[in-house]
Amino acid sequence: MSRIDESIEFLPIRIAVLTVSDSRSLDEDKSGQTLVDRIQAAGHVVAYRTLVQDERLEISKCLRDWISDSAVDAVISTGGTGLTGRDVTVEAHQDVYEKELSAFGTIFTIVSMQKIGTSAVQSRATAGVAGGKYLFALPGSPGACRDAWDEILLKQFDFRHKPCNFVEIMPRLDEHLRRK
Repeated sequence: MSRIDESIEFLPIRIAVLTVSDSRSLDEDKSGQTLVDRIQAAGHVVAYRTLVQDERLEISKCLRDWISDSAVDAVISTGGTGLTGRDVTVEAHQDVYEKELSAFGTIFTIVSMQKIGTSAVQSRATAGVAGGKYLFALPGSPGACRDAWDEILLKQFDFRHKPCNFVEIMPRLDEHLRRK
């Protein structure tokens, strides 16, 4: 069963928050603020926070910039994961993934089903790894951001979480880049 081992020291990580929206500004961005508040409350560091339009190249450029930045360990984006023609966040994420964390979308759907029932089928939440960094694409609602953080990411970004967590394998995410 999963648990937090209090005998292990907490290790904060640096997380960048990206909001994808054609209709909001940072001042109106409740979803991004929800993530920022939760990241900080958990003891992690918000490395960056920005907003970009629903443009695939703009999103993937921001992701690539943060992947190459040593001040970032993970990126969480919110918005643009729906089904409309303008929703291209998932495709932008997939453009940069080296490996996809396919179970993330499945687990997110299970969590969402408990909250919103069959409407969860409309989510295309995704996650992957690139350049030794974790990348997550969440829906643009504050509720979806709360659910993903509270039920999945809070635990996986805690080095003390057992039986395993994302933080403990971070040093090995880019080992293929160091092999000769």
